[in-house]
Amino acid sequence: MAVKARQDQATRSGALKRIADQLGVHPEALRTWVKQAEVDGGVRLGTTLSDAERIAQRERENRELWRANTILKQASAVSRRRSTARSADHGVRHCSSR
Repeated sequence: MAVKARQDQATRSGALKRIADQLGVHPEALRTWVKQAEVDGGVRLGTTLSDAERIAQRERENRELWRANTILKQASAVSRRRSTARSADHGVRHCSSR
């Protein structure tokens, strides 16, 4: 309803305010919804809701991968330190047994 009112030159002026009052919502909220509907409909440039959802999902996956990578790097470093410490211990034992 609001999108059509904005497209019609005769009803465009003040349309969102009138419709928002009729619906009992804040005019800026309606304006935001209409803008998003226009983006989703290809009338206005911007990020569609489906694209925004895909981007958010990829960002969540990216954060999880970074966390997993950090954990693996830390585990690898601990493993190397233990391996180095064991090698050093074995070297000392061999030297002292001679």
